[in-house]
Amino acid sequence: MNGLIPLGDDYSLSRLPLSARSSFISVTLVRVGAITTLAQFMIGATLGHAMTFNQAMLATFLGSLLLQFVSLGLGIAGAREGLSISLLSRWCGFGRLGSVIIGGGIAISLLGWFGLLNAVFAHSLNHMLGDLISFSWTAAITGVVFTILVAFGFRALSWTAKLAVPLFFLAIAWISLNLLAGHNMADLAVVIPTGTPMTIAAGATMVAGGYIIGALMTPDISRYCQNSRHVFWMTMVCILVGEFIINGIAILIAHALDTSDVVTIMIQTSGWIGLLTVMLANIKANDVCLYSSSLALTNMVEGITGHRWSRTGLTVLLGIVGTLLSIVGILDKFTDFLTLLGVVFPPIAGVMLVDYYVLRTSRPLLDASRRTQTLPESTQLIGWKAIAACIVGTFGGMNIEFGIPSFNSLIIASTIYWIICIIKKKS
Repeated sequence: MNGLIPLGDDYSLSRLPLSARSSFISVTLVRVGAITTLAQFMIGATLGHAMTFNQAMLATFLGSLLLQFVSLGLGIAGAREGLSISLLSRWCGFGRLGSVIIGGGIAISLLGWFGLLNAVFAHSLNHMLGDLISFSWTAAITGVVFTILVAFGFRALSWTAKLAVPLFFLAIAWISLNLLAGHNMADLAVVIPTGTPMTIAAGATMVAGGYIIGALMTPDISRYCQNSRHVFWMTMVCILVGEFIINGIAILIAHALDTSDVVTIMIQTSGWIGLLTVMLANIKANDVCLYSSSLALTNMVEGITGHRWSRTGLTVLLGIVGTLLSIVGILDKFTDFLTLLGVVFPPIAGVMLVDYYVLRTSRPLLDASRRTQTLPESTQLIGWKAIAACIVGTFGGMNIEFGIPSFNSLIIASTIYWIICIIKKKS
C-alpha cells in the first residue's frame, strides 16, 4: 500500500496503516508544538490584563475542559480509523459534500492562524533588522520558507518539533525569568488588573476559541498514535503545558508589566533570544497549521471534483494565500477571530462525537472497511441533519446571554442532532 501513496501525500485520502504510525514522543512533540505558540501567550496576556490571576486561571480551566473533551473524543476516533478530521466527517454525519464544507472551514481558519503567526514573526524580524526591508517583503519571505518546509509532510513536522520544542521552552523560560525578576509571585497573583474587565464566560470562550480548531483537527495528528492510551496522554500533556503553564506565565507577566502587549515586550527586550523564540514558535506551529489545512483542502477538492490532487501542490497554494493574509493585517482582528472560532467549530465537533459514539450511524461500515484498510464504499451525499444542527448551535452560541458560548454551541448542536436522528429513525 505504501507504494501506491505519492511522496508527500501522507495518506490524505486513505487510512493511515499501522506500519506508518509514530512513537508517542514524536506525535506528542508535534502536538505540543502546535499549542505552545506566541499566540497562546497573547491569549494569556489578554486574560491577565483584564482579570485577576484566579479569574484568568478559572477561565483557562473552563475553556480547557471543552478542548480536552473534543480533543480526546475525536483523537481516539482518528487513531482508531486512521483518518484525518475532514475525511472522518464523511462517516460522522456530514456526508461527502458536508465534509467538503468542513474541510473548507478548517482550511480557512488555519490560514488565518498561519497569517497571524507569520505576521508576528515578520514584525519581530523587522524590529531586529532595524526595518531594513518593508514588513510586506519580510512576511513574504518568511511565508515562503515555512511553506517549503511543510510541503514534506508529517516526517518534516516530527523532525522540526524534536528540535524546535525543547529550544522554544528554554528560550521562553529564560525570557520569563528575566521579565519577572524582582517581582514577588504572591504579589503578582493578587494584582488588580487595569485593563478593560472581561467576564469569566468571555475569557473561557477566548481560551476555547484559541485552540478549538486545533482540538477539532486532533485526528490529523492522532492517527499517527499507536493506540487510544497514547491519544489520552498526548492530549492531556498538551492541555497542561499549552494552556495552564503557558497561560499562567503570560498572566503573571501581564500583571508585572501592566499591559496585554506581552509578546512584543518579550521579543523586543530579549535580543537574539527573542528572535529565536519567534522563529521556533512559528516553525512548529505554522507547520501544523499548513499541514492540517492541506489535508482539509485535499479532501475538499476530491469531494467536489472526484479527483485526487497533490497535497504538496495544495500546500504551496495555501502557503501563498496565508502569506498574503499576514501582509494585509490579519493580526488586527485577533480577538474577534478567536471569539468567532469559539462558537463556530464546537458544533461540528459535537455532531461528530454524537454520531460516532452514540448513534454509531456508520460504525458498521467503518469497522468492516478497517479490517481491509480501505474506505467504506458507500456514504451519503450530504448530511442535512448535521448541517442544520451546526447552524442552530452556532446561532445559539452567539445569541444566548448566559453561560459560556463555546459550551452552549456544542451542547445545542449535539442535542439537536441527536433528537433529529432519533425522530427520523422512529418515523
